[in-house]
Amino acid sequence: MWKQLQMGLRAFLLIASRVWTCLCYTLKKQTRAIIQHQSVKYDIFPLSPLSRHRLSIVKRKVLVLDLDETLIHSHHDGVVRQTVRPGTPPDFVLKVTIDRHPVRFFVHKRPHVDFFLDIVSQWYELVVFTASMEIYGAAVADKLDAGRGILQRRFYRQHCTPELGSYTKDLCVIGSDLSSVFILDNSPGAYRAYPDNAIPIKSWFSDPTDIALLNLLPVLDALRFTADVRSVLSRNLHLHRLCHVSKYPANFSSRMGEQSQNNSDNIVAQLEEFEYAPRGMTIIDSSNANVHSRLPQRM
Repeated sequence: MWKQLQMGLRAFLLIASRVWTCLCYTLKKQTRAIIQHQSVKYDIFPLSPLSRHRLSIVKRKVLVLDLDETLIHSHHDGVVRQTVRPGTPPDFVLKVTIDRHPVRFFVHKRPHVDFFLDIVSQWYELVVFTASMEIYGAAVADKLDAGRGILQRRFYRQHCTPELGSYTKDLCVIGSDLSSVFILDNSPGAYRAYPDNAIPIKSWFSDPTDIALLNLLPVLDALRFTADVRSVLSRNLHLHRLCHVSKYPANFSSRMGEQSQNNSDNIVAQLEEFEYAPRGMTIIDSSNANVHSRLPQRM
């Protein structure tokens, strides 16, 4: 009788433990889904007279944006091994014809990309530079622009240079004054000739909790006040090697997420050494309460 009672109690505890584990997993999953759709806020305070004067005497900068794995991720018909979880709906579908064959691309937008573009388009002239074919890249850029007219200048594969089995991007086609041009790209090989004009970012494939674009907003807010972007970006060359590892979607994603946060922290810390910077900004991301800028309060 006693043994039967013990066995029954053990079975009950085992079942209760499994039910509790299942409930916790479901609750965390639902919480992440809710957090993902909560609002994101980046407070832009009015500039002081000194900051406005600084902006008036420096040239307006050009921010060059890569597409695939930087702002979006896509896969097409016939892909055997997808990097997106099966059943995840795309943000939009593109139907293009390549070599007389119709191809459908299922495109997923990186979290917060629309908000990111809204903000940085106020600070910079935006240029799209992708190694993809024009028929695909132009369609993606049109969707991201959404009629706002913020992604008017575009460069495609034909503007790249084939090198070592990949494509490099010549920033000189954007403008001759490289002190005011820099690129945001997940592939260090794409800007290997211009490491002093680049901000690395980890590759994005499907993580719905990714906040890499949000982490960059304080950096980009301050960088527009510098006379030469290379004076800041050249001091972070080691980060390009770190982000090269993050091109792989599997084993490195969590570690590279930390590196991306450290990237923003390091560059912001360096910008604090300059005399001019925007007044203190706060970025509130409801999916990560630790994302705050540390820009100095300046008049």
